[in-house]
Amino acid sequence: MMAWCAARSAAAAAAVAAPGADLRALRARAPVAAAGLCCVSVAGSLLRSSSSSRKSHNPFASLNATLSSSASAADKKEAVQTENAPAALGSYSQAIKANNLVFVSGVLGLVPETGKCISDSIEEQTEQVLKNMGEILKASGVSYSSVVKTTIMLADLQDFKKVNEIYAKYFPAPAPARSTYQVAALPMNARIEIECIAAL
Repeated sequence: MMAWCAARSAAAAAAVAAPGADLRALRARAPVAAAGLCCVSVAGSLLRSSSSSRKSHNPFASLNATLSSSASAADKKEAVQTENAPAALGSYSQAIKANNLVFVSGVLGLVPETGKCISDSIEEQTEQVLKNMGEILKASGVSYSSVVKTTIMLADLQDFKKVNEIYAKYFPAPAPARSTYQVAALPMNARIEIECIAAL
């Protein structure tokens, strides 16, 4: 196609240069030659565009972006630790600060100095749990009023009323959202465990 277009263009040029050329015949052939040149130009543009698209496509771009985002999120995660609350009993942090939130791990009614439950009383354990939680919140730079969600785990749901009366003293209105569950067992035979999320 390109060779044919070029031949037509050459013929048109020769007719113009030759003396006594038939101008009407030249005008009749000129649109065909112009169309041929246009085909060549469009084809060249498409080839350049296709080549550029192939060069710019990176099949690993999405993966690289995901890895970069994960690394950035890990850099922003900060562990909270205070000696005024019981030490973690396993491979977890007392709390984690991330994305303008504080995630407090489940807290038991342990005495920080001894690492043992304060007593078998549900009332005393509940008080100790909330005191320990307050120390962790304080170390995180927030307070009870910053808490937006709590989760209470009870060894016996019959203790709910007693727990609720003590709990209400620590969280001012509007009270945080809350879930309460009875569980099969808690670490160290505790009767209550509470975890929470607070806003920074």
